[in-house]
Amino acid sequence: MGALTHESLVEYLIEEAYEVVDSIEAGDSPARDSELRGELGDVLLQVVLHARLAEERGSFDFDAVARGINAKMVRRNGHVFKADGSLQESFPASVEEIIVTWDAAKRAEKPERKDPFEGIPPHLPALAAAQKSLDRAVRAGLDVDAQGAMSAVVVPVIPASEEALGELLLAIVAGAREQGFDAERALRSAVRSFQNSQPQPS
Repeated sequence: MGALTHESLVEYLIEEAYEVVDSIEAGDSPARDSELRGELGDVLLQVVLHARLAEERGSFDFDAVARGINAKMVRRNGHVFKADGSLQESFPASVEEIIVTWDAAKRAEKPERKDPFEGIPPHLPALAAAQKSLDRAVRAGLDVDAQGAMSAVVVPVIPASEEALGELLLAIVAGAREQGFDAERALRSAVRSFQNSQPQPS
């Protein structure tokens, strides 16, 4: 495959993933569905390319990737699948039950993993990292209180709609820019501090 490497393909994988997000957020319509189908194909192409590169090295191939994700879905979703991959006779009544089952399966796979924040990609955008960190903290039973955790900060009233919340966040970024601050870097640092301040499970 010539000069292609896993490293040289990273930017395209990220770009294609964001294009999928753009398609999804364009709104529900037949035109969106057609575009989304194409964008998902572009992401799949990236998976195929990475698998092919690995195959050329004698590491793994696309079939191994597919078998691996199939086994993982069965293993992690005991509420849906039996161990042989067939469907369960009944399913949990709530999303909360599904999350509990999923988390238990992940813990069983990696019992050595005690840090609830382990596995959050370090290159995740700061807002996504903040959201995921808070979700993980809550699911780990840690006390997450915006007022208490950031007692030195006046937390603004959160708007009642996502549109208004977006405007508030944009205004914060604009204010940070005027002060010469990098909002992404500042939030990334705050997320790290939040993670480090949480008590580690014994």
